[in-house]
Amino acid sequence: MGLPKIQDNGNMEVGLSLGANNKYRRMDDDSELRNGDDFGEDYDAAQHHRQMERSKTTRKYVFACSVFASLNSVLLGYDVGVMSGAILFIQEDLKITEVQQEVLIGILSVMSLLGSLGGGRTSDAIGRKWTMGLAAIVFQLGAVVMTIAPTFRVLMMGRILSGIGIGFGVMIAPVYIAEISPTVARGSLTSFPEIFINLGILLGYVSNYVFSGLPAHSNWRVMLAVGIIPSIFIAFALCIIPESPRWLVLQNRVDEARSVLLKTNEHEAEVEERLAEILLAAGHGSNGGGTEQKAVWRELLSPSPALARMLIAGFGIQSFQQITGIDATVYYSPKIFQAAGIEDKSKLLAATVAVGVTKTAFILIAIVLIDRVGRKPLLYVSTIGMTVCLFSVGVTLSFFGEGSFAVALAILGVCGNVAFFSVGIGPVCWVLTSEIFPLRVRAQASALGAVGNRLCSGFVAMSFLSVAHAITFGGTFFLFSAISAVSVAFVYKCIPETKGKSLEQIELLFEDRYELQESEVQLGDAEHLVQKE
Repeated sequence: MGLPKIQDNGNMEVGLSLGANNKYRRMDDDSELRNGDDFGEDYDAAQHHRQMERSKTTRKYVFACSVFASLNSVLLGYDVGVMSGAILFIQEDLKITEVQQEVLIGILSVMSLLGSLGGGRTSDAIGRKWTMGLAAIVFQLGAVVMTIAPTFRVLMMGRILSGIGIGFGVMIAPVYIAEISPTVARGSLTSFPEIFINLGILLGYVSNYVFSGLPAHSNWRVMLAVGIIPSIFIAFALCIIPESPRWLVLQNRVDEARSVLLKTNEHEAEVEERLAEILLAAGHGSNGGGTEQKAVWRELLSPSPALARMLIAGFGIQSFQQITGIDATVYYSPKIFQAAGIEDKSKLLAATVAVGVTKTAFILIAIVLIDRVGRKPLLYVSTIGMTVCLFSVGVTLSFFGEGSFAVALAILGVCGNVAFFSVGIGPVCWVLTSEIFPLRVRAQASALGAVGNRLCSGFVAMSFLSVAHAITFGGTFFLFSAISAVSVAFVYKCIPETKGKSLEQIELLFEDRYELQESEVQLGDAEHLVQKE
């Protein structure tokens, strides 16, 4: 091996001639440094470009999965919207009484609570994905029976089947979306089912208006038959969307869960960290907690203090969503507008379309804001706004009589109520119940929340006309306004902020070793936890 040559450059500077291929370079060689910097910059730029492409692909994939998972919600929304107008023609065709109308409308919500109860256990057994498929099949059977029903009894059978199918679908979609979504966008994506409910309601209203000109014997059948169409798209969706990675972990299919997380997380480096959190939450940690977990049903019946707080928050917010009268406003909006002075059926149905457009438009505001300002501020705006609007409808129907001015105020009040509902409590309650529960009980605890929602919906739908006859339409809305005011206090006391936290971190919000700071309950606050040392 020869020694390197020593060169004198004439300025008392000695350099080593190391050869063109040697890895050493003179420190004063600016051209070499520039080339190195350029290489580093090119490498960084390429890495950044690859990460941007991966992020775009991941966001599109999760977005598509959320949309497909939300299609079952169109079925619920369409049924709610279409029945508000179809009932006018069913009454004329089948000669049913007012009590039968209430039962026909309300039975869907009552039966959907059975579907919600069964949906939790079913989704734990066969998976979130295939529970959505089962929901679509059962609803489709019910829709077919309703379409061909020759009598009130057969029509009721169809409504019962549809209700069970809706119960399955309405509880599992938010859970599935929450479990596949990245933390930063979970609120917006989990709100998708509420968007599709509103879209379905609008489509139901439009269907009423479009087909109302057909003969009374066939128009309501066509209206109900259109509800079968979304099920076709759901069958297609099941061939595309993956199973929930958290359910896969519960089934000890960890490699499959990792594969799904690689598709749904923008940064590969986060996948193993997220998987470790899920394994720990599922009881697969080193402490062996998985084998010591109580049975889910037993844990729900005798919950720990933390789980009890979760159940109160989840069941309570779901119940308040319905007991404030939103389904009465949507199902019976033609009756409400009749009480204000509108008599022509086509004008009644046109007014309900305005309600549907408002409800659908304002849900988009919630989607934009829910991951920016948080869940709790939207709940405050929503519940306070609903309280004011419900009170104004009560005043209008009680003191302004019939006439164009009363009609305008009634439409404005009803549209304001559904707008505030869509901005906050409508989507947020589903987001909260899908993210606050521990993984081991999430599906069945969320199902309990959905049961509260459907039970209150059925109670309101089956009693609204009777209560309105007893205390007037105006008095009924005063009652709804009072309940809405109570919901403001419930949000203040029982609902934490969950924005920006992983599902596993949210579980810690309810643990004894954490406490809420005083500032947490103030409107607009976002970060509010102090960990006790």
